[in-house]
Amino acid sequence: MRVAFYARVSSHDQQTLPLQLDAMRAYAAHRGWNVALEVADIGSGALDRPKRQELVHAARRREIDVILVWRLDRWGRSLPDIVVTLRELSELGVGFVSLTEALDLTTPTGRAMAGLLAVFAEFERELIRERVKAGLAQARKRGQRLGRPITMPKSTEKVQELILRGVSKSQIARDLGVSRASVNRMASAGQNSQDHA
Repeated sequence: MRVAFYARVSSHDQQTLPLQLDAMRAYAAHRGWNVALEVADIGSGALDRPKRQELVHAARRREIDVILVWRLDRWGRSLPDIVVTLRELSELGVGFVSLTEALDLTTPTGRAMAGLLAVFAEFERELIRERVKAGLAQARKRGQRLGRPITMPKSTEKVQELILRGVSKSQIARDLGVSRASVNRMASAGQNSQDHA
């Protein structure tokens, strides 16, 4: 089995990097796996994990058979993110092992655990959806307007004035900081009001 190690530490706390790698090396040696790659993401940004993406690409190219991490939170940003990537690895036939949680997707028990993670991820998504709905309902109850802001009527008058002076709609959009579609709507609204006058 060709194993790839993935470690991640924040830029302020890099002391655990040797600890993570040593633990993974010992585990791989115990399992008799050949180390194909050792990568580490260093940085505080949870969204930026270029080395993890590197490993996923290696998995897609069938260059590795299993990914080994020290702890599950080192691999993913959130439970849904972890589940999505584990599902892809599973579809590629690439195993995944997290040492701290004793999660080993190379075994039937580990694959069953991954199924439970998927259930919890769906539960988490459902909770978030419910919270968002409740928040929107509460905002509406308070009379708060939701959605895109309404363009002010003064802007419609300004658009009409600029069009009459021969300024292009693209230039008007840039000058007013609105989209070209908004300029077209305001121009049409102004034209309609003139037609009805």
